[in-house]
Amino acid sequence: MTSFYLPEHAVFALRAAAWLGGGALIGTFHFVTLGWNVRVLTLGGAPLFAMALQLARFSLLAGVLAALASRFGAMPLLLATAGILVARTAAARLGELA
Repeated sequence: MTSFYLPEHAVFALRAAAWLGGGALIGTFHFVTLGWNVRVLTLGGAPLFAMALQLARFSLLAGVLAALASRFGAMPLLLATAGILVARTAAARLGELA
């Protein structure tokens, strides 16, 4: 059987890419649900539902980031936050196209 070896910096880069990608997924979900929330509010939907959706969005995002910070430390938290910012930028650019 062949063993597979990666240098330490390559392992760090793979982990960083995974945390960044995970943050981008969390951010994408966050900003897609923001779009739902905006549609509910602008189309005259139930304000209570919009407030509940907003609370759920913020709670989920805060819970995920708090869990990352407490379980894995500062570096994964910062990388996931950077991924969320990447998703924010993508959502803003795609919003300009629509």
